[in-house]
Amino acid sequence: MTGPDPARRVGSVCGVPAVAARPVAGGDICDAYRVELADGDVVFVKTLAGAPADFFAAEAAGLELLRATDTVPVPRVLAATADLLALEWIEPAAPSAAQAERLGRELAALHATPAPHYGGRGPLYLGPLRLGGPQSPATAPADWPAFHAEHRLLPALRLAVDNGGIAAADRRAVETLCERLAEVAGPPQPPAVIHGDLWSGNVLWTAGERAHLIDPAAQGGHPEVDLALLEGFGCPHFDRLIAAYQEVRPLPGRAARAPLHLLHPMLVHAALFGGGYGARSGALARAALRSGGG
Repeated sequence: MTGPDPARRVGSVCGVPAVAARPVAGGDICDAYRVELADGDVVFVKTLAGAPADFFAAEAAGLELLRATDTVPVPRVLAATADLLALEWIEPAAPSAAQAERLGRELAALHATPAPHYGGRGPLYLGPLRLGGPQSPATAPADWPAFHAEHRLLPALRLAVDNGGIAAADRRAVETLCERLAEVAGPPQPPAVIHGDLWSGNVLWTAGERAHLIDPAAQGGHPEVDLALLEGFGCPHFDRLIAAYQEVRPLPGRAARAPLHLLHPMLVHAALFGGGYGARSGALARAALRSGGG
């Protein structure tokens, strides 16, 4: 963390002196700390040198959007400033099948929550990348394929191309999918509240009864994006989670559509990290084209 040490900085924004801070795992983008306050509370703190001024405010707003649905548990936001985000500390624990099943039912309830339109209500980031949206809100179920192609897939593809993260043949596969997205998108889906970046690392398995969700890009979107991310990035006990989810909210043909819904985060990885993510993006686009929408 640049500037004052984490303990002092957190003490100033939380209004309680801090007595200790130690680094903890916080993902690939931010630095993270466990900070003990003088009143006995423990706080989780994220910082990012050079972060956009609204970066942590956007994450805080996403957590509050999820909390307002009264469906999934999230950490309480204590402070969000231009240089840090402070959250209540949630004690982590090993993943459990019972928590996975409960989370499946909770995600089904989250995804049954209507959103006013596709995209965010304010600034929105996926990792360090700011996500855009149309000037006129896209609100109808039939709007999703065009919204997803124009404001999610193609911008990420352009960035991957510019950064040398995807080969020409894989780029063409993604472009072909975008042209035909309405054909393979499956049943129309009205905008629903989704986490938006629900890879397995953003599920916080806890010492309590419920897993918590962290680090959202919460927005109006397609629920199968959340599920594809969980499956594609190896969520523990995913078989139990998806079975419980589909008891509440059946999704015929979901597995065939998973490559389509995993493609955007894979393109973001190709843009940021290169490596094999570009080739995997091309493979996902080809699989989505073959699926015919499930």
